[in-house]
Amino acid sequence: MNKKVQVQDLGLKDYKKTWDYQEQLFQETLDLKIRNRREELNLETPNHFLFVEHPHVYTLGKSGDITNLLVDEKVLVDKGATFYKINRGGDITYHGPGQIVGYPILDLDNFFTDIHKYLRFLEEMVILTLDEYGIKSERSPGETGVWLDVGTSFARKICAMGVRASRWVTMHGFALNVNADLGYFDLMIPCGIKGKAVTSLNVELGKKEVDMEEVRQKLLKHFQVLFEAEINKKTEV
Repeated sequence: MNKKVQVQDLGLKDYKKTWDYQEQLFQETLDLKIRNRREELNLETPNHFLFVEHPHVYTLGKSGDITNLLVDEKVLVDKGATFYKINRGGDITYHGPGQIVGYPILDLDNFFTDIHKYLRFLEEMVILTLDEYGIKSERSPGETGVWLDVGTSFARKICAMGVRASRWVTMHGFALNVNADLGYFDLMIPCGIKGKAVTSLNVELGKKEVDMEEVRQKLLKHFQVLFEAEINKKTEV
């Protein structure tokens, strides 16, 4: 089993270009797994973890409802936002500057073959990171992601998740609001869940801005421990 994970920070990058890059890495891993099985080889499959920020974009998962986007294309254009229907699970999600998006492209055969455990580990990575800032966060029963004040009228989501997996290879991932412009969430029903708010780490801390790189490093630290991974950082894209 190969527990090495190649980490790349793509900076601010177009959603479609990043999606295409994800698909490339995802397919390369799938192809190697198929070749291993067909030719009875035992070649190591790679693992990747992409960090990125996106320009304003709304994405709709394969089981999502387009009516959860509350505005038409003209409003999106006026807001400088784009829209894509994509192949992850989940409903509608917003990505934008000030949000840390993480795309682990892992061969779970290298770790454990349990997609529910995988999602719980991603949630735990975020929960442990927020705890370092004094923010108590938790899971909400039946709702993937990370929340604050679950079970109260003040319940609000700080991290959304949606993944795709094939032959235990994962793609897509999570989006943690750090310095996000929460006004963009008003244009949709986040994740198709009505009546619940969205928040951002800087809002919860009462700060104008939180150090994004510091948050990324904390996420990576907890990811490494939870997945018992060996982290290798790649500077070039």
